[in-house]
Amino acid sequence: MAATKQEIHVLMVSFAAQGHINPLLRLAKRLISKGLHVSLALTEITRHRMFNSAATSISGVNLLFFSDGLSLDYDRKASLDFYFETLGKFGPIHLSNLIRENFPINGRKKLSCIINNPFVPWVIDVGIDHGIPCAMFWIQPCSIYAIYYRFYNKLNTFPTLINPEFNVELPGLPVLLPGDLPSFVLPSNPFSSIPKLFSDLFLNLEKYDWVLGSSFYELEKDAVDSMSEISPIRSVGPIVPPSLLGEGDDEEENAGVEFWKAEECCIEWLDKQSSSSVIYISFGSITVLPTKQMECVANALKSSKKRFLWVVKLPESPSLGDGKGELPSGFTEETKDQGLIVSWSPQTRVLAHPSIACFITHCGWNSILETTVAGVPVIAYPQWTDQPTNAKLVTDVFRTGLRLKANQDGIVGSDEIEGCIREIMDGPKSDEFKSNAKELKRAAREAVASGGSSDRNIELFVQEVVERSCLQYDRDNGNEDCGLVEEFAKNIIIERKEGDNDCKVVG
Repeated sequence: MAATKQEIHVLMVSFAAQGHINPLLRLAKRLISKGLHVSLALTEITRHRMFNSAATSISGVNLLFFSDGLSLDYDRKASLDFYFETLGKFGPIHLSNLIRENFPINGRKKLSCIINNPFVPWVIDVGIDHGIPCAMFWIQPCSIYAIYYRFYNKLNTFPTLINPEFNVELPGLPVLLPGDLPSFVLPSNPFSSIPKLFSDLFLNLEKYDWVLGSSFYELEKDAVDSMSEISPIRSVGPIVPPSLLGEGDDEEENAGVEFWKAEECCIEWLDKQSSSSVIYISFGSITVLPTKQMECVANALKSSKKRFLWVVKLPESPSLGDGKGELPSGFTEETKDQGLIVSWSPQTRVLAHPSIACFITHCGWNSILETTVAGVPVIAYPQWTDQPTNAKLVTDVFRTGLRLKANQDGIVGSDEIEGCIREIMDGPKSDEFKSNAKELKRAAREAVASGGSSDRNIELFVQEVVERSCLQYDRDNGNEDCGLVEEFAKNIIIERKEGDNDCKVVG
């Protein structure tokens, strides 16, 4: 079979952020398990921030690097708008050169597919220029995908400067108040680059051959179904470390990248606590709480008398000043017998620990997926981008937690925080939250297991990539038959129902 001389190779391209790279790496592992070869292209700054400069692979994924057009010592956080503009200008040039150098047209490693995440949308044009089919891996909820699509294509009415308090009703979703919407669709949004980026993306989705979602069908069934006739998205998640799904070990747990070193003392401390007794608090890698908010969280934890594990990551920029992100004076000493404070934690191992009772989170989608798969109830404290909608999903769709309510100054008071802690852990609905979380944990594992909804969608995606690559290879080499399809898919028969975006493995 001459066609087998060519590898089926996929190139992934990610924005240089930990929460963007890790989902792609975990999807890559699943594709590798299906027989594909995978490389991940990142900007040079990522190599210096995350990897040993000599690193060539991670967890079986080949690493490649390209320039974003800026020097390594340039502060990329100084202006988000400027950085996205620069990356969009120079990224395509350098990525195109990377493809020519590493995947020559007549070589054994010719690319069969490119997968990018939403924050590097210009990758699709590079793929088209090289004649390579492309997929987008949507790293936020399918519900957010549906909202953005309808917003940027003007299919529904959203809040405006004239009517900022407009409530949004969309198919497959609960009624969304302005405070439930992604911040980038609000008229008060201060950024220009990201809304433009999303606008370009959602007005050009027809360029993509596939859209894959970092969720699972049973979690967002109504939202996924609502897009089936408009712009389908195939859920292939939850994309989390295998250990959370009962599939891996600690080695697999670390098959990702980390900007900061986790403090392993977390696990030793948790081992000494009672079952379902500890509140876990983490607001992610970006959010820095105001001084007053830090005081309110600290006072609520102290007054609750509950055990807690709090991740307090100091701001990277000392210019913030005024105590932002810092603990109140004396708090650590006063609560040394009640809780543990660390600068960073091995989050998935923490959430999977039997002593964890609930998670107070900023509601980043990676964190929501991880707590869902771990079966841990949530206290939601969203800040921006997709987080307010994620919090709405937690309370009104998943029904696994509560959302903190801020006062007129935007601060969540101590009484509100303590009240939510008591309601989640001991209140009348406590058992309901735990039961719902446990059910979603079961559904998540079933989705990624052999024959589950997400596993079937990955099988279908791989099947289509193989078939396209095979046909192109045979055209290039004058072959009539395709050995690749026979080799990669001989035991898979896909039965597709008319009008159904899912697939069924029947043989």
